[in-house]
Amino acid sequence: MSEVSHTAAPLSVPQPYIQSPGAVSVCLSLVVMGVTAFTIGLFVDPQRAWANYLLNYFFWLCLGLSGLFFTALQHITGATWSVPVRRVAESFSAFVPVAALLFFVLLFGLTTLYPEWTNLQHVAADPLLSGKRCYLNVNFFAVRSLVFYAFVILVGSAMVRNSLKQDRTGDASLTLRNVRLSAPFLIIFSWLFTFMSFDLIMSLTPHWFSTIFGVYCWSGLFYSGLAMLMLWVMHLRARGNLDGFVTDEHLHGIGKFMFAFVVFWAYIAFSQYMLIWYANLPEEIGYMIVRTQGPWAPIGQLLTMGKFALPLFFLITQPAKRKPGFMKFTALWMLGAQWVDLYWMIFPTFYKAPVFGWMEVAMFAGFAGAFVWSVGRFLSRHPVVAYRDPFIAEGVGHHQ
Repeated sequence: MSEVSHTAAPLSVPQPYIQSPGAVSVCLSLVVMGVTAFTIGLFVDPQRAWANYLLNYFFWLCLGLSGLFFTALQHITGATWSVPVRRVAESFSAFVPVAALLFFVLLFGLTTLYPEWTNLQHVAADPLLSGKRCYLNVNFFAVRSLVFYAFVILVGSAMVRNSLKQDRTGDASLTLRNVRLSAPFLIIFSWLFTFMSFDLIMSLTPHWFSTIFGVYCWSGLFYSGLAMLMLWVMHLRARGNLDGFVTDEHLHGIGKFMFAFVVFWAYIAFSQYMLIWYANLPEEIGYMIVRTQGPWAPIGQLLTMGKFALPLFFLITQPAKRKPGFMKFTALWMLGAQWVDLYWMIFPTFYKAPVFGWMEVAMFAGFAGAFVWSVGRFLSRHPVVAYRDPFIAEGVGHHQ
């Protein structure tokens, strides 16, 4: 990163974002709907209720974390094109403390979600699970998760605070401070998120393991996070909050990132599948057999087309990345594909065939309401652009 002056002069002040009372009411109504569906589900079908809770919890948690990852990545690479949209990514972090609180709810469902390794008698009778007992136990599971949340909240909020403080003071040294925070954040985050992926998703099938699974889940995190970033940027731009800051060049930039991670996800997905298929080891193939044969096979085939081939086709041309309407459709498609991917990872553990109905819809809506409310609340309290960042002028003038 080039040298910066001590005080950054603001380019202009962005139009404030106002989260209307109507929008807040809709978000809270969705949350109530999700809570009601979950409560009813606990009495009607507890296993399905907890499976949906885990699915939507991990999906929306990853979207919150993606904002912090994007922010740190832009700082560590010295990127200037993303300065006008970086505050939108920072706003996603507002959901992470909410997810940390919701994690305590998840703890009540451990015996339903992870019956194999939470049942001590079952573990004692299973030599493989007995060997994993020092790692797969409820106490260590909770400690690992709390360490993860403590780290991302403390370090992530420090980066966001520095960015917000710069809006008030114009102190360019705060940018350099965030660069220094970003390097250890990215390293430790990658390590801790891998454990989080193992704990929440892979341990549903504790006899199975994949050394690439953490990268697979992270690729989905950034895949969906970029799509959500595109949606929020277009939303704010349509309202006029980003006038004078964000142009078609920035949509193009986010679109290129989306295209890259469509390809990256496909590469990681193929690598995981190919190595398991080629090795044909009993402890590995069971997971894939359930998901690629029988009633679950069409979902896997749908992912090949819906999460890779079609988004690749949507994003491959330059003009497509500059059309707001088309990019909104593509971003929504990618978010849907990521949800289906998590559904395909989680639900075959409990059901021999796909199940979908009111519970899936209502609980998704509940988490969506919490996420949109959190992000909207953040943006309504702070400038929607880091307008006193020392590289804001360079970012606004960015051209492909």
